[in-house]
Amino acid sequence: MKKYVLIFLQLSAVVFFTISSIQAQRWISLFNGKNLEGWHTLPGGEWKVENGIIVGTSPATEPRHGLLVSDSVFADFEIEISYKAVKGNSGLYFRAQEVEDAVGVHGFQAEIDPNKDAGGLYETGGRAWVVQPSAEAVKKWYMPGKWNKMKVRAVGKEITVWVNGKQTAHLTNDPGRTAGCIALQLHGGMDMEVYFREIRIRRLEGK
Repeated sequence: MKKYVLIFLQLSAVVFFTISSIQAQRWISLFNGKNLEGWHTLPGGEWKVENGIIVGTSPATEPRHGLLVSDSVFADFEIEISYKAVKGNSGLYFRAQEVEDAVGVHGFQAEIDPNKDAGGLYETGGRAWVVQPSAEAVKKWYMPGKWNKMKVRAVGKEITVWVNGKQTAHLTNDPGRTAGCIALQLHGGMDMEVYFREIRIRRLEGK
């Protein structure tokens, strides 16, 4: 009898950990299409939802980096977003930390820009450009004036970025922060107009 109880407990443990692993890797939406629930803003620019799309705008007279910051913190993950950059320099921050200065957060951003550098990696408050793609390379994956899809995968010290299915940056053994918030940027000192939709993420802890 004890043998069967032991087998039952072992099987139960396997099922529990399997279910937990599946749940940890399930895609969840960070944008409900209606409002900015699950996010908070840092001063600078304006964020709002119109027709199921997040709209970010800011005038060139605004010196601060307006940011839309996730309430949740993420360590290992994959995130996918659809974006359209019309004016100014934006970015998808990840593993970022809020700071009390004009830039709002320190950490990595996957570059979003209507003219250049799309898919590069820039570390605000740190190393600056870590991966800056050439203009010729950007033309291979970025579609100006259209909706583009960006994906970032960060597991441990390995970071990879894709734009429209093409790899744009890859780091191994990166010395940077390994957990933090997600944030969308409105760069200070620029006329800004950028749109986001279909933001989803899945945790990859234990990978």
